[in-house]
This record gives sequence, C-alpha cells and structure tokens, in this order.
Amino acid sequence: MALPLMPKATAVWLVENTSLSFEQIAGFTGMHELEVQAIADGEVAQGIVGVNPVANGQLTQEDLDRAQGDSRARLKLNKTDIPLPKARSKGARYTPVSKRQDRPDAIAWLLKHHPELTDAQVSRLIGTTKPTILSVRDRSHWNATNIKPQNPVTLGLCTEPELEKAVIIAQRRQSNAVKAAAREAKRREREAAAAAAPQAAEAPASDAAEASEAPLESDQTDNDPNGHV
Repeated sequence: MALPLMPKATAVWLVENTSLSFEQIAGFTGMHELEVQAIADGEVAQGIVGVNPVANGQLTQEDLDRAQGDSRARLKLNKTDIPLPKARSKGARYTPVSKRQDRPDAIAWLLKHHPELTDAQVSRLIGTTKPTILSVRDRSHWNATNIKPQNPVTLGLCTEPELEKAVIIAQRRQSNAVKAAAREAKRREREAAAAAAPQAAEAPASDAAEASEAPLESDQTDNDPNGHV
C-alpha cells in the first residue's frame, strides 16, 4: 500500500486541521489508530511540524472534503513527483549535485521550525557544512534573497525517521540542560543556606556571652574591700 511521504507529519496536520476520524487518518498514513489518538492527545510526535498533504499534491481538497463528510470514506493518495529519499549507508552523507542547490532552503526550514537542532545535527542531517549553516542563519549567504524554507524530507535530503530522531535527541538534550541548571541552582541555594547558618548561630551566642558578663562585673563592685559602692 502506497503511503504519503511523511506519514507521521501528515497525521499531525490531519489531526490538527481536519475533522477526520482516527481510523480515517490511520488508514491514509499507514499508522495504527491508537498511535493517531496518541498524537491527538499530545503523547507522541511532539515537536514534529505537520505537513499539508493537499499542498504537496498527495491529496486533493475534494477527496479531503468528501472524507470529512462521510466517516466511512477512505482517502486516496495521489501520485506525485516528489523525490523519495533513499536509505543511506553509514558514513558521511553524500548529496547529489542536482540537490545541492536545495540545501540552503532546507537549512532555512530547519532553523525556523527546529531551532533546538545543533549545527552539527543539521550538518549530518542534510549533508552540509557549518559555514553554510551560519551564512543562512545570518543571511550572508550569496543567494540569501532567493532562499525559501522548504522541508528537507520533501526535498529528498533526508527521511522523516531521520528528522524525527534528530529532533527527539535535541529536545532531550534541552530538557537535560534545563534539569541540570535547576539542580545547580538548588545546590547553590543549599550552600548559601549552609554558609549562613553558622553566622546566625554565632550571633545569639555572642549576645548571651555579653549578657552573662554584665552581672559578674556588678558582683565584683559589691565585694570591693575598700568599701566603694
């Protein structure tokens, strides 16, 4: 059975923008109905940007409207000329010459929709270099005026699982960094409290010592052998 180019991203868009049932979306994307429900509940696919199957020609608006009006209807996938990314072997990513001109567009899309990705991740994902990423980010790229953000999956520069994996890793790294910062803040608070505790304890002790010395001086005056009062 033919499936859309980005099944999970397509499911995200259909859940957010249509009234289709979970069963209809699952049938079109090849996913399990429970997985589609998990997307609707926000339990999975967090951070994935939805892809409009009508905009990329994989579904007609008429077919979508028909399915929304009939819960028993099934969506039909259109044949498109969108290049399908090929599975690559381990090692450095090779980008065909014909697709290298698309990399700035893919970089711009990743910087816009997934700023949590590091330059190293973007570089590995679409086979580019860090100087190119920097030039796209600060708009110093020689072709900056013509760069239009486009999904690297639809451009055939990477696969949806590769993009999703990179996003998950980046989000996990951000979460760990936030937790580490919170732990460091708590540690500093404990150290500050521990340093302040001895000083707070010394102050009452000093006051008590001064109070105990005052009666002693009075007693010594009363017992003066010279009779001075």
